[in-house]
Amino acid sequence: VLYDGAYHAVDSNEISFKLAARLAFKNALEGAKPTLLEPIMRLVIIVKDDYVGDVMGDMNKRRGRVLGMNQAEGFQVVIAEVPEAEIVKYAIDLKAMTQGSGSFTREFIKYEEVPNMLIDKIVEAYKK
Repeated sequence: VLYDGAYHAVDSNEISFKLAARLAFKNALEGAKPTLLEPIMRLVIIVKDDYVGDVMGDMNKRRGRVLGMNQAEGFQVVIAEVPEAEIVKYAIDLKAMTQGSGSFTREFIKYEEVPNMLIDKIVEAYKK
């Protein structure tokens, strides 16, 4: 809460007001207990039946949630939600996992809070 502010021609200058605003914002932010949000993507992964187990296990490692599966002729279609940070290089990993036969599409669906255990690591990396 800002209670009062005043300007005096002798004692005040622009930099003083900027520094005061910066300190006030920093204190307010720490008291508000902010969190980080991350984009969540919906993946539609098409793989041969032989590789479904590998893909499902990989989704779990990537903090993903498998929403369902559909069967096509000789293929499985896996639908999952995964944080975008976990699938930056997914095309390469999927090709390696499926010997080049897997494919996927992705689309943004929502934002979710980053788990608390990861926030500290992200903040520390940002400060470096």
